[in-house]
Amino acid sequence: MLPSVWDMGLELFRNHIISDKTVQSKTIDGILLLIERERSREAVDRSLLRSLLSMLSDLQRLMQEREVPEYLNHVSKRLEEEGDRVITYLDHSTQKPLIACVEKQLLGEHLTAILQKGLDHLLDENRVPDLTQMSQLFSRVKGGQQALLRHWNKDMVQDLLDFKDKVDHVIEVCFQKNERFVNLMKESFETFINKRPNKPAELIAKHVDSKLRAGNRGHRRGTPCWEKCLSGLRRAFTSKLEGMFKDMELSKDIMVHFKQHVQNQSDLAPIDLTVNILTMGYWPTYTPMDVHLTPEMIKLQEVFKTFYLGKHTGWKLQWQTTLGHAVLKAEFKEGKKELQVSLFQMLVLLMFNEEDEFSLEEIKLATGIEDSELRRTLQSLACGKARVLTKSPKGEEVEDGDKFVFNGDFKHKLFRIKINQIQMKETVEEQVSTTERVFQDRQYQIDAAIVRIMKMRKTLGHNLLVSELYNQLKFPVKPGDLKKRIESLIDRDYMERDKDNQTISSIDPSKYHTIFF
Repeated sequence: MLPSVWDMGLELFRNHIISDKTVQSKTIDGILLLIERERSREAVDRSLLRSLLSMLSDLQRLMQEREVPEYLNHVSKRLEEEGDRVITYLDHSTQKPLIACVEKQLLGEHLTAILQKGLDHLLDENRVPDLTQMSQLFSRVKGGQQALLRHWNKDMVQDLLDFKDKVDHVIEVCFQKNERFVNLMKESFETFINKRPNKPAELIAKHVDSKLRAGNRGHRRGTPCWEKCLSGLRRAFTSKLEGMFKDMELSKDIMVHFKQHVQNQSDLAPIDLTVNILTMGYWPTYTPMDVHLTPEMIKLQEVFKTFYLGKHTGWKLQWQTTLGHAVLKAEFKEGKKELQVSLFQMLVLLMFNEEDEFSLEEIKLATGIEDSELRRTLQSLACGKARVLTKSPKGEEVEDGDKFVFNGDFKHKLFRIKINQIQMKETVEEQVSTTERVFQDRQYQIDAAIVRIMKMRKTLGHNLLVSELYNQLKFPVKPGDLKKRIESLIDRDYMERDKDNQTISSIDPSKYHTIFF
């Protein structure tokens, strides 16, 4: 059971020479000196340099050249070998620091690289044994499980859109847009998206909402990010998003004509205004909030309102300031910057053109921004990553009596800086509200399904009707909700109950067509 003289010699050399800090330091210094001499055109032993550098880079090359499962097997084997050495001839007290050192050098230093290179591939191919080995090895090093969790955590909606793009490409290129493949793909998407009650629909609604709130973060050339989001969703869920796309396309045309309209009006402030006209009913519901805009902005709003309503008589405009965003040109000691901000952030920052310091109460009075919204706005400007304002006293929360000063010493490596708004945590009431809105949207589909079934059967018992509905509806629904929709149709005289048997309903054929919107 004793090691060979050769293995023992290597072990002694590694322990007493290679591991010596003085030797390590002199080795690195010697390598750098040889490279410097070679650059100065002196003759050096290149083969010695090559072998020394090869020795130092062996581990990194192993990780880069080998596939992740092969590298993980290598790590497992090395850990097993070191464990055997402890059992065979090393002092048992060295086991813990020795194994910890091996784990750190072979795994801890390369967690991100291993995950980026191999996790998606292992998941896609359902490599269960390799994934198990990865999980077991990562659990042995500090931060391993957390790194694995970060890579495991994915954006459901964005992944869904990417997957939809992939399937669309296969159908278009490989199957020549065969109608049967297209229809089957649509049915499959409907089935798995609607399998979980409400949650996918809620996530999709919030995903679109977040893109709209973020505004146009796309490059000056190319498609804005919200439009790409919506493009993917449109292909997957055409019926619900057609109105959204119509709004966006019409808004582009309106803005072209509006910019031509104001070109020759010299009395307007040099503000580049872009307005998106959103039809109520197509978009999420936003609570209107009145704030104190600057005189220049109010005038420009009125010009747009006159222009738009002059072409659409009888229509009504309602400004949604919570969705507004702007780009401000700012001057700091470091130089000029552009700040991409929300409308609320903009109103606060514009105040500092007049004075150097304002209190929370003064800003609230001047801007008219609701209290909790204003505190989050000031927190983003004075307590976030891009602190263009300074707050006194210092702290992460905005409190009564706090004062704010423009930060002329602000520095940032980018010219255009996006200052993110602090997001408000979703309350239980908001979650319930979102779920309720999803159900409201689905009521029409339930009504249409009821009428469709009754049109075919003319007369049907309640239990059979509910059973048919479960077969036809693509999303989960509670029996109580179905009963309410049936009662609603009866109350509106689309259907009627049998006088002798209240569990049997019939339909008036002359009215069923009015249920479709």
